Amino acid sequence: MKKLLILVLSILLLTWLAVASKYRSHGNTALPQATAFAAKNNTLNIYNWSDYLPEDVLKNFEQETGIHVNYSTYDNNETMYAKLKANPDIGYDIVVPSTYFIERMQREHMLLPLDQTRLTNFKNLNPALLNQPFDPHNQYSVPYLVSSTGIIYNDQYYPVGSIRNWTDLWAAKYRNQLLILDDVREIFSVALLALGDSPNTQDAQKIQAAFFKLKNLLPNIKLFNDEAVKAIYIDEDATVGMIWSGDAFQAKLENPHLHFIYPDDGYLISEDSLVVPINAPHVDNAYLFINYILRPTVAARIAEETGFTTPNFLAKQYLPKMVRESEIMYPTEKTLQRGRFQLDAGNATDLYEHYLELLKLSR
Repeated sequence: MKKLLILVLSILLLTWLAVASKYRSHGNTALPQATAFAAKNNTLNIYNWSDYLPEDVLKNFEQETGIHVNYSTYDNNETMYAKLKANPDIGYDIVVPSTYFIERMQREHMLLPLDQTRLTNFKNLNPALLNQPFDPHNQYSVPYLVSSTGIIYNDQYYPVGSIRNWTDLWAAKYRNQLLILDDVREIFSVALLALGDSPNTQDAQKIQAAFFKLKNLLPNIKLFNDEAVKAIYIDEDATVGMIWSGDAFQAKLENPHLHFIYPDDGYLISEDSLVVPINAPHVDNAYLFINYILRPTVAARIAEETGFTTPNFLAKQYLPKMVRESEIMYPTEKTLQRGRFQLDAGNATDLYEHYLELLKLSR
């Protein structure tokens, strides 16, 4: 009986070695079905903005959960949207759109409704940043980072306090001095707010009026740019203009002559949020990652690395004092009341693009 058992085991061993040899000899990297299934379910595919998530945050998540993260990046909402629209089954589990794209993607049934009961750390988020018009009940999105658009200027060229509004930028003394962010909605927000209109308007007449207002600003515009903004202000290649709040905070650390303001006539707020595409293959892992990001210590690490404001109310205590007390990063409630969340322009999107093209041709 003992000899028979040894013989059976020997046959099984030789059979297994033969199969393994077959895989090796043909260069076949395929896994046995059970192993492949396990590997597939220990995966998370993330598509995020460039330079928007610290590498150590990803590594810690992988070590803690055993889930392997495939991480890809994009430079703008349009690229992300077009990729998912062209191929709904592309396989991303988490993407990070801005406010107005969340609204569009939800309307076009591109996003999976979220079960907040699975996100035990959702309670850590600042209530003031929840239930916004682009997702009233946060049914589809979880706030990740917040950015605002304001004015920056260099006090070696302009007195402190001399700029308070967008309307100030039309003054003749700023001729060929302004940096304007190269983003259609950001550009038009300057004129619309200066005219007292909503930066989210879909009214064709108001958009046209903003176009003519911007034409009058052209002599003051030195360049349109949205990629090397920090460096341009730090090196004083531009001394006044538009900037995102996180970039302003970091630029001021390197050039103390820079001053940032939230204009009195209003400003744009954009919230980038974690969402799950409707056909995400690893939904359970997506929930694990979102809940991990919502930990105060993790959210603080992300905010400190990126320079943008965390919506995580409890994370502030883990940030350096200079960050916690910065009114660039954490404006007062009174200042926040002047902010307007950027929303989807709907059918007016093409009109904005049309007028931007005409504007640049007018230079």
